[in-house]
Amino acid sequence: MNKTQLINDVASKISLSKTDIEQVVNACFEVVSDTLISGEKVQFIGFGSFEPTVRAERKCRNPKDGTLMTIPETKTVRFKVGKSLKEALAKKKS
Repeated sequence: MNKTQLINDVASKISLSKTDIEQVVNACFEVVSDTLISGEKVQFIGFGSFEPTVRAERKCRNPKDGTLMTIPETKTVRFKVGKSLKEALAKKKS
């Protein structure tokens, strides 16, 4: 699912225009992004949580020539599935 599909699906469930829903979706993404950038965790009970993390610098070998390389420290986001969503996915699988 992409953002356009999300907007269309939400529009089919509630009585707002697609432009209004698009503004809401964009605002939600912006708030979540800003919160993660500031280093805080974003938690949606039952759905899951997003948490900013840092991957430490590490050494590896270049597969082409075998030379030792250093991969720098990077910032990323970790998502942990909430209990309700995890249970719903498990039921859907069965």
